[in-house]
Amino acid sequence: MDKTRQFKRPHLLIIGCGDVGMRLLPLVRDRFRVFALTSSAGRCAELRRAGAVPVVGNLDQPETLKRLAGLAQYVVHLAPPQPDGELDLRSRRLTALLPAGGRVVYVSTSGVYGDCAGELVPETRTVAPRNARAQRRVDAERVLRDWARRSGAHLAIVRVPGIYAADRLPIKRLEQGTPALLPADDVFTNHIHADDLAQVVALALFRARPGRVYHAVDDSRLKMGDYFDTVADAFALPRPPRLPRAELQAQVSPMLLSFMSESRRLDNRRLRQELGVRLRHPDVAEAVAAMALAQ
Repeated sequence: MDKTRQFKRPHLLIIGCGDVGMRLLPLVRDRFRVFALTSSAGRCAELRRAGAVPVVGNLDQPETLKRLAGLAQYVVHLAPPQPDGELDLRSRRLTALLPAGGRVVYVSTSGVYGDCAGELVPETRTVAPRNARAQRRVDAERVLRDWARRSGAHLAIVRVPGIYAADRLPIKRLEQGTPALLPADDVFTNHIHADDLAQVVALALFRARPGRVYHAVDDSRLKMGDYFDTVADAFALPRPPRLPRAELQAQVSPMLLSFMSESRRLDNRRLRQELGVRLRHPDVAEAVAAMALAQ
């Protein structure tokens, strides 16, 4: 591509260019001049090879972020909040730098809904976070919405459940024999393949409605223990032992227990009807089986 055409391409900034961001790059680098924020100077060569212009900065060090101001009219915000507190200080710092009238896609989490007792959850359901981790995400969404209203920007929020890929399966957990819940105590869990999530984000940049929330989730309706059994069977590993909730509480970490205490089924009709997403991996069980065969 010649320099004149490259100069005319709109600018896209990816904040938090980890695994999903790297999967997003091939989908957007021909349409945009892409900048990627990284806190590690050691990743600059990798980002350049993938088609992005690296920008070294740390969301926890505001003085390093000055180059982001006015850099791009399109922004994908993939960075998680800092690991403590109830406010997302990282997103709060970013709003001082985001472009007025720009287009922003924020990748949030379905954990903002808390426990829904296995109900089918639309994007209009009121959030009810049950832990500080989810509360920080609710804060980020609120801060970004307020910024979008003030600045006349176009914001879309993508709420994401468990992300999986060939290198993001619970193999280690299965090898360690970490227990799962008995079927009577188990919770519904939701999934999205990392490649499909990247596709959702790319389409949301252009097709999302202003202020809209979308669930990035596949068509599966599995309970958590059944998901672990699916992975175990595909990779010829022992299925996890099943325990009642009262016994399991003493054997798993507080974070894992929090995931095992929230049950919901995410509705993905908006994803298909408004963004026009065609999932490459609509069924997690089929995708996991294909991964196992590809080994």
